[in-house]
Amino acid sequence: MHAQNQSIGYAPGRAEWLGNHTDYNDGLVLGVGLEVGATVTVQPAPDGQLVLRAEHLGEEMACGLDALRPVGQGAWANYVLGVAAGFLARGAKAQGLNLAIRSTVPMGAGLSSSAALECATARALQQAWGTDFDDMELAKIGQEAEHKFAGVRCGLLDQVTSLFAARDHAVFFDCRSLEVERVPVPPEARFVIVQSGVKHALSDGAYNQRRAECEEAARILGVGKLREATPQLIDEEERSGHLQGAPWRRAMHVVGENARVVTAVDALRAGDLTKVGQLMNESHESSRTLFENSSEELDFLAAEARTIPGCLGARLTGGGFGGAVLAMVRRGTDEGFVKSIGEGVNRAWGKTPQTLVTGAGGA
Repeated sequence: MHAQNQSIGYAPGRAEWLGNHTDYNDGLVLGVGLEVGATVTVQPAPDGQLVLRAEHLGEEMACGLDALRPVGQGAWANYVLGVAAGFLARGAKAQGLNLAIRSTVPMGAGLSSSAALECATARALQQAWGTDFDDMELAKIGQEAEHKFAGVRCGLLDQVTSLFAARDHAVFFDCRSLEVERVPVPPEARFVIVQSGVKHALSDGAYNQRRAECEEAARILGVGKLREATPQLIDEEERSGHLQGAPWRRAMHVVGENARVVTAVDALRAGDLTKVGQLMNESHESSRTLFENSSEELDFLAAEARTIPGCLGARLTGGGFGGAVLAMVRRGTDEGFVKSIGEGVNRAWGKTPQTLVTGAGGA
């Protein structure tokens, strides 16, 4: 979009609908874009400077294009600077820009506020600097920003979902082949994201431990990644005594979760939201018992959600160990759902949870 040398990039936040911890196992994920997102508006600036202004935070900083490096203060700036560095590394003919940033994605809520910011920045820079990278390359630029500027060794999942999201569609992503398919979502589906109020604790080693256990399970099973494992293979190795304990549980979860994603995509194509809701409930139970990345708060929210009329299914979303529950409800019941879950949480915890009501959104 151009107006007076102005370019605007937008990208939505995202939620993981199904496919918990399948991404780094080369598995399958079903994601959905949200009706909140990040907008980056850019205009030319002199002297090879990037001037960043986060309007929703009231913060500003400047950096020379010839000196792009992570900055200590203001973590949000690193996502923008990292994307700019990715463009330069790919030969973009860059000039100075003023970047005005606005985001409506709740931060720290497991809804990929950072990926939305990276992808919106990438779309704005693509226009301003006249590049023609495809969406998968833009996703890789965002991932590089996470790795090199934010210090987070993430997969491509968040960026791909944000960039490929489309209104009234889910994003079906194969993390091995990098194939992406948009799957129609029946219009009666609404999503309510309910915050547990417990911060993600991924940095405390639990995430890395789960990842290592998945790698150990794959080694025992003789496969490169758990994507290649089958229930039969897992059963054989368990009966032989080779695959036991945590690696067995992790393998069972990942293989089951990949199967649930495939079944859910078929159910969506058939317009069967009831089936998708059942799969969401099964996914949460698998995360709770086999992957062990749920929490008392998440279990309470998921169970409470399922008692409310109109709720089709509920599960933890994202890394787990805190964060949020994603509930799917029928259109027209979302307001009643928010009121009921708020009352239930208030009775149990003495506080009202933060909620976000959304349909499947996109750019």
